[in-house]
Amino acid sequence: MTTVVDLRSDTVTRPTPAMREAMHHAALGDDVFGDDPSVNALQQQIAALLGKEAALFMPSGTQSNLAAIMSHCGRGDEYIVGQGAHCYRYEAGGAAVLGSVQPQPLPNQPDGSLALADIEAAIKPDDEHFARSRLLALENTMGGKVLPMGYLAEATTLARRHGLCTHLDGARLFNAAVAMGGDARANARAVAGHFDSVSVCFSKGLGAPVGSALVGSEALIQRAHRWRKMLGGGLRQAGVLAAAASHALEHHVERLAEDHVLATRLAEGLRGIDALQLQMPQTNILFVQVRDGRAAQLLAHLQAHGVLATGLTGLRFVTHLDVDRAGIDRAIAAVRGFFEEQ
Repeated sequence: MTTVVDLRSDTVTRPTPAMREAMHHAALGDDVFGDDPSVNALQQQIAALLGKEAALFMPSGTQSNLAAIMSHCGRGDEYIVGQGAHCYRYEAGGAAVLGSVQPQPLPNQPDGSLALADIEAAIKPDDEHFARSRLLALENTMGGKVLPMGYLAEATTLARRHGLCTHLDGARLFNAAVAMGGDARANARAVAGHFDSVSVCFSKGLGAPVGSALVGSEALIQRAHRWRKMLGGGLRQAGVLAAAASHALEHHVERLAEDHVLATRLAEGLRGIDALQLQMPQTNILFVQVRDGRAAQLLAHLQAHGVLATGLTGLRFVTHLDVDRAGIDRAIAAVRGFFEEQ
């Protein structure tokens, strides 16, 4: 049986044998009582790595972002966020529905950023007619694009000048840190240093099966701990999951560069097809627009040939540790085969 090349997302990764071994030997306790040693060790590990006082292990990045927003904002407050940001568009409106926190979405620029002028214009005066502007939420990477360090400094400085807190959805923070070049861990810490809170996902490119962490000050994490309880996120012997995340932090950060190389290889293999429009990826995500409206047919063709992707008017391919060079070459051949048949 031919192995499927699954490029739908880096969330489809499965634990490596070494990660499974770490999970098997994890020391366990009851995390609701705060005595799971593996969870406590992970929280200390990720907080120290990102230069924050404390961290809280969460079942998902969606819950981590929501707990962060609700810890920064109260009823009648608003957070400024990109129109395409995950915590606005793809998290079921949780901040508004559960937190009574209003999003103020702004258009993302082509590079994934929010224009500084747009941010400043969106901040409301202290007036009873308006929701209170309390938080700026950015995302890095944004659609696979890396927000430059200089931009992060300018945007967060602007927010603080107006009394706003800052949160980073860093679901793929380590992809951004690796793409910056040099010491990836130092880069991640430098990025996190611009924000009051950061959410980091372990179950995407890092390859753990479950989990994210929220990092920030002791006071913020204490508030987030209460919100996590209300949101149903308390876990018991969560050390089996925390051990996987710790293994990922120790062994899977620098290897993200391999995923970036494969995404570039895929893009290079698809260049020159007249019906496709694409930009070279910065990290592990490649978006491909199909000019002649045949995206659905192409997607079905790929699936029939054992290659999985996602998309509507265009296609998204995401590389990860369960995809190798041979799989990428199969994907290239399948796409090219579709247009040759046409």
